[in-house]
Amino acid sequence: MRHITFLLVSFFILTGCGTRNVFNDPIPDHKTIKLDSKYVNETRVINIWTPSKYTEDGNKFPVLYMPDGGIDEDFPHIANTLAKLIEENKIDPIILVGIKNTLRGRDLTGASTVKEHEEYEIPMDDGAKNFRAFITEELIPEIDATYSTTSKKGILGESLAGLFVMETFFLEPETFDFYIAIDPSLWWNDNALVNNAERYFKTLPKRETRLWFAGSDAEDIYEFTEDLEEKLKTIQPPNLLWKYSPEPAEHHNTIFRAVKEKALIWSLSERE
Repeated sequence: MRHITFLLVSFFILTGCGTRNVFNDPIPDHKTIKLDSKYVNETRVINIWTPSKYTEDGNKFPVLYMPDGGIDEDFPHIANTLAKLIEENKIDPIILVGIKNTLRGRDLTGASTVKEHEEYEIPMDDGAKNFRAFITEELIPEIDATYSTTSKKGILGESLAGLFVMETFFLEPETFDFYIAIDPSLWWNDNALVNNAERYFKTLPKRETRLWFAGSDAEDIYEFTEDLEEKLKTIQPPNLLWKYSPEPAEHHNTIFRAVKEKALIWSLSERE
């Protein structure tokens, strides 16, 4: 029975359907561009929100990148949340770059050797590697060339996008300065990321890196986020500031909105 439940819950996490409530978030003022990618071999839609104090020839701003960043996905409520926190002086101004999904399962999953994962009907040959290359080699340079940015940048994701955030943190930790993973699908590939965490911790940058992650009451989520917390407590990787936020009162379809403000405040704070 647990295996059946796992497959059903995992399917919803992978497809992004069936687990989310419907919200009518106001669509903030933003710009939309299209970027041709040789890495994912398609044209991607990118939504960019800038804070009210942004000017083309003014100050430079850090950038927050976000998968699931379509107008009908998570872009509006995260942009609105950033605007609110900036207005309340809880965070400094920051640019938001949202990447609209095309094939979500392909882009956000690394390779898997788990036979049952074939039931999801998505590639199992590390599509995340190409998606990450699109972000690092094509999207980030485009944003830096077009907008007034600092070198500071981070990435935010929930569920399967949270898995992508965690995989990027483990495999290419120098890519971003801060990582926010909400209810990450760490069960993918038999929890390989957390199982190999000790080895990955040895490759962390010498500069300060931040990691904020949270787990809901979903059994196939929190058992792995708690495992990662224990490894972080034991190893205490140098130059890593991290915070785990267990959320047993939240479900997989409620946790994003419940924790987004404290995740952003902690990650963007100048202090631990």
